[in-house]
Amino acid sequence: SIMRVLTIADRSDSLILRDTSRTFSAKALMSEDYERLCSLMLATVTHPSQDGVGIAGPQVGLNRRVVAVQRFDKEGHPFEVYPNISIIEKSEELAPGPEGCLSVPNQRHEVMRHTWVTIQYYSLEARKVVQERIEGFTAVIFQHEVDHLSGVLYIDRVEQ
Repeated sequence: SIMRVLTIADRSDSLILRDTSRTFSAKALMSEDYERLCSLMLATVTHPSQDGVGIAGPQVGLNRRVVAVQRFDKEGHPFEVYPNISIIEKSEELAPGPEGCLSVPNQRHEVMRHTWVTIQYYSLEARKVVQERIEGFTAVIFQHEVDHLSGVLYIDRVEQ
């Protein structure tokens, strides 16, 4: 099964999409509920009805700091989940690119994004906070998804 994706077309959805997300506790990250959430988020973003390259907690109604991102910078372009994520460093250089959003249906716009970012997140495998520098299109996806965790939609970043 998949989760319902919230959209700006629905007023109550917009309240959740515009809210700030909270971090998970260490205990929550080790729970079956978190594991189930990850599975459902991945099933939702990859479902043919959505066919996205990333999804964030608020888009499925959960104001928690978690994103699932397709890693175009890795072999096989796998989807991976990043809990308690933040962007801690970004390039000065910006580049334009087309973006869309599952929560803003039937729209695409040019957005200026940093050409690389350093993300910080809790790695369940390493059982610690790790950092990783991301470049190119995958960096754009991370910026887009992490924005959701602060209640920012890509349409807020479109140049007028």
